[in-house]
Amino acid sequence: MNLILNRGFVTLVTALMIASLALVFAYVPTEKDMGVIQRIFYFHVPVAWSSFLAFFLVFIFSILYLWKRNERYDFWAYACAEVGVVFTTLMLITGSIWARPVWGVWWTWDTRLTTALILWLIYVAYMMVRAFASDETRGARFGAVIGIAGFVDVPIVALAIQLWRTQHPGPTIFSGGLEPAMVLTLVVCLVTFTLLFLYLAAFTARLRQMRRAVQDVIQNSDMDKE
Repeated sequence: MNLILNRGFVTLVTALMIASLALVFAYVPTEKDMGVIQRIFYFHVPVAWSSFLAFFLVFIFSILYLWKRNERYDFWAYACAEVGVVFTTLMLITGSIWARPVWGVWWTWDTRLTTALILWLIYVAYMMVRAFASDETRGARFGAVIGIAGFVDVPIVALAIQLWRTQHPGPTIFSGGLEPAMVLTLVVCLVTFTLLFLYLAAFTARLRQMRRAVQDVIQNSDMDKE
């Protein structure tokens, strides 16, 4: 966690974000069929990937928490879920903005879009369980179960275009459908958003750890007064 939160890491993420914006808006060529709107692809794909990574980490840390009962794993699971919900929201928003000029509608009940919305709802439910649980330990256990079970939807979303006929574009990244400049830009954006996710998750986990430390101090102080 300390490695991710140090000043050098933040500087690296900032530099990569500036480089990504420069590549997207000044370097990469405009796609001939969709035009300028296609540039949202370089944000939509990275936030989608980052949300999948977030929920995979929720899955892993939830298993570790139920196994070891170590609060550190729960802090990370909760943090990854919070940031994952934000990235999934951005995925749905950027997808809708992209769909409007290309498909003529903001939203269609396409298989990938529907399963992506279900994924968002699952982890919103995770957040609600954690927020409204009367006991934090019980909320952590229930949240871990949701985090583990909810991950089942991630491969369904990822493979939806292979499993069903959808309006969503097919896989073009590794099939030679992108020019070298587009591939370079996408790779830089993927790295940038992955590192940004890790920083935000580590920062959120640190905040939860500090909050718990403060709660313990207050609780011990109250016990001493009694």
